[in-house]
Amino acid sequence: MSLPLRTWVEVDHAALRHNLQAVRKMAGKAGIMAVVKANGYGHGLNEVASTFNPGIEVFAVASLGEAIQLRGTEKKKSILLLSAALPSEYPEIGRRKFIPTVSSLEEAHHYSTVAPKGSPIHFKIDTGMGRLGAQPEEAFGILREIRMLPLTLQSISTHLPAADSDQKFTKKQLKDFDSLVSILREFEPTIPIHVLNSAGTMLFPSHAHDLARVGLALYGVSPVLKFQKLLNPALSWKASITHLRDLPKGHGVSYGSTFTTPRAMKVAILPVGYADGYPRHLSGKGASVLIKGKRCPVLGRVTMDQIMVDVSAIKGIKVGDEAVLVGKQGKQEITATEVAQKADTIPWHVFCGITGRVSYLHKG
Repeated sequence: MSLPLRTWVEVDHAALRHNLQAVRKMAGKAGIMAVVKANGYGHGLNEVASTFNPGIEVFAVASLGEAIQLRGTEKKKSILLLSAALPSEYPEIGRRKFIPTVSSLEEAHHYSTVAPKGSPIHFKIDTGMGRLGAQPEEAFGILREIRMLPLTLQSISTHLPAADSDQKFTKKQLKDFDSLVSILREFEPTIPIHVLNSAGTMLFPSHAHDLARVGLALYGVSPVLKFQKLLNPALSWKASITHLRDLPKGHGVSYGSTFTTPRAMKVAILPVGYADGYPRHLSGKGASVLIKGKRCPVLGRVTMDQIMVDVSAIKGIKVGDEAVLVGKQGKQEITATEVAQKADTIPWHVFCGITGRVSYLHKG
């Protein structure tokens, strides 16, 4: 049975294609590794991957489970697992020909004992992230040993932890990694190298090497504000008004009565809350939604299933009218970056926090 939409996300695939072309221009001659982990950054894994497929070289996901889901629709492109795999996952990774990330000889050796001969692996070097990766001074020794194993080295990378926030650190990191790569090339001259994320591709394109490993920018949000004009946000988040009421002056709104009406107000109830992924940290932070092209302030605390908004200035409002939480309406726009800033978080978190209660509509 088809039910009316209460809260839903719309994903614009024309915007996704535009962003991919914009990223390709930024990356120059480098190929594109499309990062589609976390349900395609909350945009729908298989759907966005199908749109990206013709224009990219490799897909990247976080886990075996995501790779299996992606392989259901994407049969030919290589799929890299960015996160460390559990040893118990190795046989299935090898059987399905996914590419695991390894940071040590121990991982590579273990994988070689359970994976088919010649299985591809990806080797990561830690130049400052402090998460995965071998230390630079250990990398050569580990790579020499890996070359002796019945595996195929598919690519080598590092990770930029501060490309959008600390250019001095990032420049040194890139310089040091480039020096390392020049030595690596002496005994692995054709192995693809990738280092740049979205911010890195925008700010340091000359360091793209063979692949740009891009996530957020493909979805239309720039981690570097001055590049936002080149991208089109692909995700809008909406909800239908389920209830309207008139509150007198001095009436509390939501849990704890942290907001009290300063005058008589008309309040709209929207069926979306933190159980849908709308951040509770927006409570009392000046967040708004768009109704009939106008900003309507969110009142009081965000609850599990509902939020209350001030619609006193909206004429002709009725139950069923559309409210925009993220996206455009008329001449107004609420971006994921704005929502994230008010919630003291990041756009990645806003997208990835959208839960299974929210319906998805794909267009374009």
